[in-house]
Amino acid sequence: MDLAHASAAAVAAFLAGAINSIAGGGTLISFPTLVWIGLPSVIANATNTVATWPGSVGGAWGFRRELRAGESHFLILIAPSLAGGIIGALLLRWTPPTIFDKLAPALVLFATLLFMAQKPLQRLLKTRSGRLRSRNWLAGALLFQFLVALYGGYFGAGIGILILAALGILGFKDILKMNGLKNLLVVCINGVAAFYFMWARMVDWPYAILMAAAAISGGYAGSGLARRAGAKAVRRVVITIGFAMTASLLIKLAWTSRA
Repeated sequence: MDLAHASAAAVAAFLAGAINSIAGGGTLISFPTLVWIGLPSVIANATNTVATWPGSVGGAWGFRRELRAGESHFLILIAPSLAGGIIGALLLRWTPPTIFDKLAPALVLFATLLFMAQKPLQRLLKTRSGRLRSRNWLAGALLFQFLVALYGGYFGAGIGILILAALGILGFKDILKMNGLKNLLVVCINGVAAFYFMWARMVDWPYAILMAAAAISGGYAGSGLARRAGAKAVRRVVITIGFAMTASLLIKLAWTSRA
């Protein structure tokens, strides 16, 4: 890790931490940056998960009051979160790097489109949450949460939006309680995946430690700037970066295929 690569990783993690603090979607910056500076895509994904997990813990701690005031029986969603997270991490371990290289642009694009759809999806769930309940609504929510965790353990970008969708189906209306439970479930998903990646020696530790410190700093120092810019401006920046990163990964894939 030379100075240029270290600087690029630190800046990307700092920006990711700042963006996550106000809008989410920071992985759309940090993961492709690691790929571009030379890490294999599978190692980059695992390293990024480990590096961003401390920020998730901080977010869950910040919403501890809402978690205590919430309905405790919804903590049952922790079980499918842990199960899906570890299975997703195993799937990443078993995916050949050449295949994941081809999947990476599609995953970044999917996360970008999901980020774009966040507001319409939340409005849809707000209007329909009361009508979506049925006799099997909890079983459906548990299955949905398992699939979200499976995706989260495998890649991770955009899982917060999917979890909010699941909570909307369950009938949650208080956005603070939703965010509190969402952060807790993200900690579970990314935590179990991160610990597996560490155990399986899939993490580039110099980058992981550097990026974890930068992401925490970005979340703390950058949130004020992001708030002054406004949520809409930050969302536009994230979406633009997401599409740019998708294109860059496609270019990198084509470049390496010719080499």
